[in-house]
Amino acid sequence: MKVLLLKDAKEDDCGQDPYIRELGLYGLEATLIPVLSFEFLSLTSFSEKLSHPEDYGGLIFTSPRAVEAAELCLDQDNKTEVWERSLKEKWNAKSVYVVGDATASLVSKIGLDTEGETCGNAEKLAEYICSSEEVNGIF
Repeated sequence: MKVLLLKDAKEDDCGQDPYIRELGLYGLEATLIPVLSFEFLSLTSFSEKLSHPEDYGGLIFTSPRAVEAAELCLDQDNKTEVWERSLKEKWNAKSVYVVGDATASLVSKIGLDTEGETCGNAEKLAEYICSSEEVNGIF
């Protein structure tokens, strides 16, 4: 039987898309059709804002893509050195919130300490942020 998967192919450690491999084990022939595309918007504006932590009370990363955008800003504008020298420390002096463990893991790779990763969704994270003692004085 043939199966149509509406997704991009992703290679795993074996060099094959895991869906194709797993479905093949059950005798199914999968065809992948990419149906979504993604483009980062406002990287210039985001980069400028990342350069001025003094203007903000903190950061909220809502997805792994948001972290990817931050990494692109640091790479594109050759800000890695200034990030390591001063910006990272200034952002770490503030609250850095994330939705979920996957996002927290990526944020920690760029050197930021996170909170809220166990909330799991935007609604619970918003409640967490609003109930935080810091929110009264920072945001």
